[in-house]
Amino acid sequence: MRNKIFLIVIIIISSYVGYIFISTGFFKSIDNNFDGKILKKINVQGAEDITVNHIDSFAIISSTHRKKFPATEQEYGDLYFLDLKNLDKNPVLLTRDFKKPFAPHGISIYSQNNETTIAAINHTYEGEFIELFKLIENKAIHYKTLKNKLIYSPNDIVLVDEESFYFTNDHGYKEGFPRLVEDYLGLPFSNVVYYNSKTNFIEVASNISYANGINYDSKRKLIFVASPRKFEILVYERKYDNSLKFIENISCGTGVDNIEFDLNGDLWVGAHPNLLHFNSYIDGKNKISPSEIINIKYKTKQDHIVNQIYIEEGNEMSGSTVAAPFGNLILVGNVKDNHFLVLKKTD
Repeated sequence: MRNKIFLIVIIIISSYVGYIFISTGFFKSIDNNFDGKILKKINVQGAEDITVNHIDSFAIISSTHRKKFPATEQEYGDLYFLDLKNLDKNPVLLTRDFKKPFAPHGISIYSQNNETTIAAINHTYEGEFIELFKLIENKAIHYKTLKNKLIYSPNDIVLVDEESFYFTNDHGYKEGFPRLVEDYLGLPFSNVVYYNSKTNFIEVASNISYANGINYDSKRKLIFVASPRKFEILVYERKYDNSLKFIENISCGTGVDNIEFDLNGDLWVGAHPNLLHFNSYIDGKNKISPSEIINIKYKTKQDHIVNQIYIEEGNEMSGSTVAAPFGNLILVGNVKDNHFLVLKKTD
């Protein structure tokens, strides 16, 4: 009897271990591939999120000097402005005058009537916040800090107007053994929250495994949410009351992170093909981690094409988190490298 119980326990443990290795891409081969070249390496550290204004030809960059992720002590960072019409110019520091502890993570911009609003997730030792800024000349002028019990493990954010947005909480548990179990077993404890000044904060989607990058296609009224732990992107329809109706999962075959759009409405995603390798990298155990970029042509339900655009073992830049397209350029950010890449596609 004891031998049978022991055998059952071994089978269960082996099944879980096998699931973890397979579901995190541990056995995925990395064959360097990109139809283009590295145009430039720009010296901004920890450029975890980058978003582009296609009309006015600029990018906003979220930068934090990270040692580990998640952080074990207060980290500090800034927002930067990059003129995409003149890449010879250095990025412009926007938040020099913002005095409170600032470690920006996910960001979003909303531009209308020559005015740009910037929203940024802010991780501090005092708690988790969402900061709102106005972009005025070469400065991000801070005008509001938001704190709420539903902002407990924020990762990424997307503005739908000046003061309305959706954001993701990437974990149900912030630390300790429960978070470890949540990560390795891919448990669906994360969510999406909506905010506006009238309704305040409301959970609009739940039961997501590591809700990460989020973006909104206003023309199609679709919200896209990255689930790197499940190697998929969740698609939701935004309803008139700002609630979300689940449509489908897009299988991506890689650990999807932040989501950006090009002018055709295609999705561009920075990704981690091997999540265990990436976790060792951000813990400081591995020196490099693979980077991958995918493009998704999404039309309607069950009508989409996923293309691999770039993959590299991590020598040029490790742990790609975002791939922001601008014409034939792709701005590729990361968690903690001391530079990000500007790629130029051949076509």
